[in-house]
Amino acid sequence: MLPGPPPAAPADPSAARGGFAVVDVEATGRSPWRHRVVEVAVVLLDASLRPEGEFCTLLDPLGPVGPTHVHRIAQEDVEGAPRFREIAPRLLELLAGRVLVGHHVTCDHAFLDREFARIGVPLPPVPLLCTMRLARAHLPQARGFGLAACVEAAGLGAFAAHTALGDARATAGLLRHCLDAPSCPPGDWTEPLRRAARVPWPRLGRARSRPSGEPVPLVLRDPARPAPVPAPRDLPDGLPYGPRPPAAPPPAAARKSTGAMGSTA
Repeated sequence: MLPGPPPAAPADPSAARGGFAVVDVEATGRSPWRHRVVEVAVVLLDASLRPEGEFCTLLDPLGPVGPTHVHRIAQEDVEGAPRFREIAPRLLELLAGRVLVGHHVTCDHAFLDREFARIGVPLPPVPLLCTMRLARAHLPQARGFGLAACVEAAGLGAFAAHTALGDARATAGLLRHCLDAPSCPPGDWTEPLRRAARVPWPRLGRARSRPSGEPVPLVLRDPARPAPVPAPRDLPDGLPYGPRPPAAPPPAAARKSTGAMGSTA
Protein backbone atom coordinates (compact mmCIF):
# COMPACT_ATOMS: atom_id res chain seq x y z
CA MET A 1 0.00 0.00 0.00
CA LEU A 2 1.04 3.59 -0.48
CA PRO A 3 2.38 5.52 2.49
CA GLY A 4 -0.11 7.76 4.23
CA PRO A 5 0.34 10.86 6.35
CA PRO A 6 2.81 10.81 9.23
CA PRO A 7 2.02 9.34 12.65
CA ALA A 8 2.33 12.64 14.47
CA ALA A 9 2.95 16.25 13.58
CA PRO A 10 6.29 17.65 14.71
CA ALA A 11 6.17 21.00 16.44
CA ASP A 12 7.72 22.69 13.42
CA PRO A 13 8.34 20.38 10.44
CA SER A 14 10.31 23.05 8.59
CA ALA A 15 12.91 23.10 11.35
CA ALA A 16 14.07 19.62 10.35
CA ARG A 17 16.21 20.77 7.43
CA GLY A 18 17.42 18.45 4.74
CA GLY A 19 15.80 15.54 2.97
CA PHE A 20 13.19 15.55 0.23
CA ALA A 21 10.11 17.64 -0.56
CA VAL A 22 7.82 15.59 -2.80
CA VAL A 23 5.53 18.04 -4.58
CA ASP A 24 2.51 17.91 -6.82
CA VAL A 25 0.38 20.69 -8.23
CA GLU A 26 -2.98 20.73 -9.97
CA ALA A 27 -3.34 23.67 -12.34
CA THR A 28 -5.92 25.52 -14.40
CA GLY A 29 -4.14 24.50 -17.61
CA ARG A 30 -0.89 23.24 -19.11
CA SER A 31 1.13 26.45 -19.34
CA PRO A 32 2.95 27.81 -16.25
CA TRP A 33 3.02 31.21 -18.01
CA ARG A 34 -0.71 31.44 -18.76
CA HIS A 35 -2.28 29.22 -16.09
CA ARG A 36 -2.30 29.10 -12.31
CA VAL A 37 -1.87 26.55 -9.55
CA VAL A 38 -5.23 25.55 -8.07
CA GLU A 39 -3.99 22.91 -5.59
CA VAL A 40 -0.57 22.19 -4.12
CA ALA A 41 0.70 19.39 -1.89
CA VAL A 42 4.07 18.70 -0.29
CA VAL A 43 5.08 15.42 1.36
CA LEU A 44 8.22 15.79 3.46
CA LEU A 45 10.74 12.94 3.77
CA ASP A 46 13.94 13.06 5.74
CA ALA A 47 17.32 12.15 4.26
CA SER A 48 16.68 8.46 4.96
CA LEU A 49 13.26 8.62 3.26
CA ARG A 50 11.29 8.52 6.50
CA PRO A 51 8.09 10.63 6.39
CA GLU A 52 8.05 13.88 8.34
CA GLY A 53 4.85 15.68 7.43
CA GLU A 54 2.44 16.88 4.78
CA PHE A 55 1.03 20.17 3.55
CA CYS A 56 -1.89 20.54 1.18
CA THR A 57 -4.40 23.19 0.22
CA LEU A 58 -6.66 24.26 -2.59
CA LEU A 59 -5.85 27.72 -3.94
CA ASP A 60 -7.92 30.52 -5.40
CA PRO A 61 -6.49 30.98 -8.91
CA LEU A 62 -8.26 34.34 -9.30
CA GLY A 63 -10.05 33.03 -12.37
CA PRO A 64 -11.51 29.85 -13.88
CA VAL A 65 -10.32 26.61 -12.27
CA GLY A 66 -9.78 24.98 -15.65
CA PRO A 67 -10.30 21.28 -16.49
CA THR A 68 -12.65 20.11 -13.75
CA HIS A 69 -13.06 16.82 -15.62
CA VAL A 70 -9.36 16.12 -14.90
CA HIS A 71 -8.69 17.46 -11.41
CA ARG A 72 -12.32 17.37 -10.17
CA ILE A 73 -12.04 20.84 -8.62
CA ALA A 74 -15.12 22.97 -9.21
CA GLN A 75 -15.24 26.74 -9.12
CA GLU A 76 -17.18 26.78 -5.87
CA ASP A 77 -14.54 24.57 -4.23
CA VAL A 78 -11.98 27.38 -4.26
CA GLU A 79 -14.26 30.08 -2.86
CA GLY A 80 -12.54 31.30 0.30
CA ALA A 81 -9.38 29.29 -0.40
CA PRO A 82 -6.06 31.12 0.05
CA ARG A 83 -4.29 32.84 -2.79
CA PHE A 84 -0.80 31.62 -3.62
CA ARG A 85 0.87 34.67 -2.06
CA GLU A 86 -0.81 33.84 1.25
CA ILE A 87 0.73 30.36 1.50
CA ALA A 88 4.03 31.27 -0.22
CA PRO A 89 5.93 31.90 3.05
CA ARG A 90 5.00 28.47 4.39
CA LEU A 91 5.91 26.79 1.12
CA LEU A 92 9.34 28.41 1.17
CA GLU A 93 9.92 27.07 4.68
CA LEU A 94 8.88 23.56 3.67
CA LEU A 95 11.03 23.44 0.53
CA ALA A 96 14.17 25.08 1.96
CA GLY A 97 17.19 22.80 2.20
CA ARG A 98 15.47 19.90 0.46
CA VAL A 99 15.65 18.13 -2.88
CA LEU A 100 12.49 18.86 -4.88
CA VAL A 101 10.91 15.59 -6.05
CA GLY A 102 8.05 15.06 -8.47
CA HIS A 103 6.78 12.80 -11.22
CA HIS A 104 7.89 14.82 -14.23
CA VAL A 105 9.24 17.25 -11.67
CA THR A 106 10.18 19.93 -14.20
CA CYS A 107 6.47 20.58 -14.73
CA ASP A 108 5.68 21.01 -11.02
CA HIS A 109 8.83 23.11 -10.58
CA ALA A 110 7.88 25.34 -13.51
CA PHE A 111 4.45 26.10 -12.04
CA LEU A 112 5.90 26.83 -8.60
CA ASP A 113 8.66 28.95 -10.12
CA ARG A 114 6.14 31.09 -12.02
CA GLU A 115 3.83 31.46 -9.02
CA PHE A 116 6.73 32.69 -6.87
CA ALA A 117 7.91 34.96 -9.70
CA ARG A 118 4.47 36.59 -9.80
CA ILE A 119 4.97 37.77 -6.22
CA GLY A 120 8.55 38.87 -6.87
CA VAL A 121 10.35 35.94 -5.22
CA PRO A 122 12.89 34.11 -7.41
CA LEU A 123 13.31 30.44 -6.51
CA PRO A 124 16.94 29.38 -5.98
CA PRO A 125 18.52 26.65 -8.16
CA VAL A 126 17.16 23.78 -6.10
CA PRO A 127 18.24 20.21 -7.01
CA LEU A 128 15.47 18.23 -8.68
CA LEU A 129 14.81 14.49 -8.61
CA CYS A 130 12.29 13.06 -11.08
CA THR A 131 10.55 9.78 -10.29
CA MET A 132 9.63 9.39 -13.95
CA ARG A 133 13.33 9.31 -14.85
CA LEU A 134 14.04 6.99 -11.94
CA ALA A 135 11.28 4.65 -13.07
CA ARG A 136 12.67 4.51 -16.62
CA ALA A 137 15.99 3.37 -15.17
CA HIS A 138 14.85 1.14 -12.32
CA LEU A 139 11.31 0.00 -13.17
CA PRO A 140 11.69 -1.41 -16.69
CA GLN A 141 8.65 -3.69 -16.30
CA ALA A 142 6.26 -0.71 -16.23
CA ARG A 143 3.74 -0.67 -19.07
CA GLY A 144 4.23 3.10 -19.28
CA PHE A 145 5.86 5.85 -17.31
CA GLY A 146 2.92 7.95 -16.22
CA LEU A 147 2.44 7.96 -12.47
CA ALA A 148 -0.42 5.42 -12.46
CA ALA A 149 1.51 2.90 -14.59
CA CYS A 150 4.65 3.27 -12.46
CA VAL A 151 2.73 2.88 -9.20
CA GLU A 152 1.04 -0.24 -10.59
CA ALA A 153 4.37 -1.74 -11.72
CA ALA A 154 5.89 -1.07 -8.30
CA GLY A 155 2.96 -2.82 -6.60
CA LEU A 156 2.14 0.18 -4.43
CA GLY A 157 -1.64 -0.09 -4.57
CA ALA A 158 -4.42 2.32 -5.48
CA PHE A 159 -4.17 6.08 -5.03
CA ALA A 160 -6.30 9.16 -5.63
CA ALA A 161 -4.98 10.24 -9.03
CA HIS A 162 -5.17 13.90 -10.07
CA THR A 163 -5.44 15.14 -6.51
CA ALA A 164 -2.33 16.95 -5.36
CA LEU A 165 -2.01 15.04 -2.08
CA GLY A 166 -2.87 11.68 -3.63
CA ASP A 167 -0.29 12.15 -6.39
CA ALA A 168 2.36 13.44 -3.96
CA ARG A 169 1.88 10.45 -1.65
CA ALA A 170 2.08 8.08 -4.62
CA THR A 171 5.24 9.81 -5.84
CA ALA A 172 6.81 9.49 -2.38
CA GLY A 173 6.10 5.75 -2.42
CA LEU A 174 7.54 5.45 -5.92
CA LEU A 175 10.66 7.36 -4.84
CA ARG A 176 11.28 4.89 -2.02
CA HIS A 177 10.73 1.95 -4.36
CA CYS A 178 13.14 3.21 -7.02
CA LEU A 179 15.88 4.30 -4.63
CA ASP A 180 15.74 0.89 -2.95
CA ALA A 181 16.30 -0.90 -6.29
CA PRO A 182 19.64 -2.75 -6.48
CA SER A 183 20.27 -0.96 -9.78
CA CYS A 184 20.12 2.48 -8.13
CA PRO A 185 23.55 3.73 -6.96
CA PRO A 186 23.46 5.81 -3.77
CA GLY A 187 25.13 8.69 -5.61
CA ASP A 188 21.93 9.23 -7.58
CA TRP A 189 20.36 10.75 -4.48
CA THR A 190 23.09 11.47 -1.93
CA GLU A 191 24.72 14.09 -4.12
CA PRO A 192 21.47 16.05 -4.70
CA LEU A 193 20.95 15.99 -0.91
CA ARG A 194 24.37 17.51 -0.32
CA ARG A 195 23.76 20.22 -2.93
CA ALA A 196 20.30 21.00 -1.56
CA ALA A 197 21.69 21.56 1.94
CA ARG A 198 23.97 24.32 0.57
CA VAL A 199 21.32 26.27 -1.36
CA PRO A 200 20.39 29.62 0.26
CA TRP A 201 16.62 30.16 0.35
CA PRO A 202 14.63 33.39 0.60
CA ARG A 203 12.21 33.87 3.46
CA LEU A 204 8.97 35.79 3.66
CA GLY A 205 6.99 37.04 6.63
CA ARG A 206 3.98 34.85 7.30
CA ALA A 207 0.54 36.03 6.20
CA ARG A 208 -1.14 35.62 9.58
CA SER A 209 -4.47 37.11 8.58
CA ARG A 210 -6.36 38.82 5.81
CA PRO A 211 -7.15 42.55 5.79
CA SER A 212 -10.51 41.68 7.33
CA GLY A 213 -8.68 40.17 10.29
CA GLU A 214 -9.77 36.64 9.46
CA PRO A 215 -7.02 33.98 9.59
CA VAL A 216 -5.65 32.77 6.26
CA PRO A 217 -7.51 29.50 5.63
CA LEU A 218 -6.21 26.26 4.26
CA VAL A 219 -8.76 24.20 2.34
CA LEU A 220 -8.03 20.61 1.49
CA ARG A 221 -9.92 17.74 0.02
CA ASP A 222 -9.72 14.15 1.14
CA PRO A 223 -7.70 12.32 -1.56
CA ALA A 224 -10.33 9.57 -1.44
CA ARG A 225 -13.09 12.06 -2.27
CA PRO A 226 -13.20 15.02 -4.64
CA ALA A 227 -15.16 17.24 -2.23
CA PRO A 228 -13.04 19.79 -0.33
CA VAL A 229 -13.10 19.96 3.46
CA PRO A 230 -11.81 22.66 5.82
CA ALA A 231 -8.24 22.17 6.96
CA PRO A 232 -7.91 21.26 10.65
CA ARG A 233 -7.23 24.27 12.84
CA ASP A 234 -5.84 22.55 15.92
CA LEU A 235 -2.37 21.95 14.45
CA PRO A 236 0.42 24.50 13.91
CA ASP A 237 -0.44 26.75 10.94
CA GLY A 238 -3.40 24.52 10.08
CA LEU A 239 -1.13 21.90 8.53
CA PRO A 240 -3.20 18.89 7.46
CA TYR A 241 -1.43 16.08 9.27
CA GLY A 242 -3.29 12.90 9.98
CA PRO A 243 -2.85 9.37 11.30
CA ARG A 244 -1.07 6.75 9.27
CA PRO A 245 0.40 3.28 9.72
CA PRO A 246 3.82 3.07 11.41
CA ALA A 247 6.64 4.22 9.17
CA ALA A 248 8.40 1.51 7.23
CA PRO A 249 12.12 1.04 7.91
CA PRO A 250 14.36 3.00 5.54
CA PRO A 251 15.23 1.20 2.31
CA ALA A 252 18.44 -0.68 1.83
CA ALA A 253 20.01 2.23 -0.02
CA ALA A 254 19.45 4.47 3.00
CA ARG A 255 20.80 1.87 5.40
CA LYS A 256 23.90 1.38 3.28
CA SER A 257 24.54 5.12 3.13
CA THR A 258 23.76 6.19 6.68
CA GLY A 259 26.95 8.17 7.10
CA ALA A 260 26.39 10.29 4.01
CA MET A 261 22.73 10.77 4.86
CA GLY A 262 23.40 11.91 8.38
CA SER A 263 25.79 14.60 7.28
CA THR A 264 23.10 16.37 5.26
CA ALA A 265 20.23 16.41 7.74
